[in-house]
Amino acid sequence: MSPEQTPPTEPTTEPSPGRRRGRPPSPVLSRSSITSAAIRIVSSRDHRALTMAALARELGVSTSALYNHVASKHDVLVLVQDRLNEQIDCRAFDTEPWPEALRVWARSYRDCYIEHTALIPIMAVLPVADAPQTLQMYERVTRALQADGVPGPEAVDMIVGVEALVFGAAYDASAPADIFDPGDRADLAPAFTAAAAERGPDARRAADRAFELALDALVDGLAEGLRRREDDAATS
Repeated sequence: MSPEQTPPTEPTTEPSPGRRRGRPPSPVLSRSSITSAAIRIVSSRDHRALTMAALARELGVSTSALYNHVASKHDVLVLVQDRLNEQIDCRAFDTEPWPEALRVWARSYRDCYIEHTALIPIMAVLPVADAPQTLQMYERVTRALQADGVPGPEAVDMIVGVEALVFGAAYDASAPADIFDPGDRADLAPAFTAAAAERGPDARRAADRAFELALDALVDGLAEGLRRREDDAATS
């Protein structure tokens, strides 16, 4: 080899300074992250927007990756149900007579679903199978009611009645402030229009009053019915 000649340069195998070795990291999936993503989808769009494909896109993974953690959309909904219902405060059933405990529970239940009204159409009709937090909540309430003398079937009826009120009241608390404004047709309902206007401009406060009115009527009526049956049983 002449002095002017140099050996050919070997191609480098080292990565350039800006290049990362290996594959880019994949999102870490868990049942908790799947639950959070499902809640985001429904809250920001609509309960009909929640599909396994939409959930995978929200999480930045393939749809097949989801099935390593959940078996179906139903499983996802059960996780959502448990996530919400574990936030509901049942502690009053450990310390208070059942009428007051029922009120405290109902208020906490409503507060939870005011934040998640988009999920009510799903949660209101979702079976409780495989939902441990929800089942534990129902068990706690049922046992407390039974301990205070409420028959088992009636305890379940009370739970259903409270839930019916709670879901409707959650919608009312998030309704537009002008929901009762008749526009140009006040002539069709002058008494109602005037009465609605007298409720004041604070729609949330008005919704709270309506909820408390209905809750008192429900709980007081249940308590009175139970007392009448107990009196009838004692005198028969």
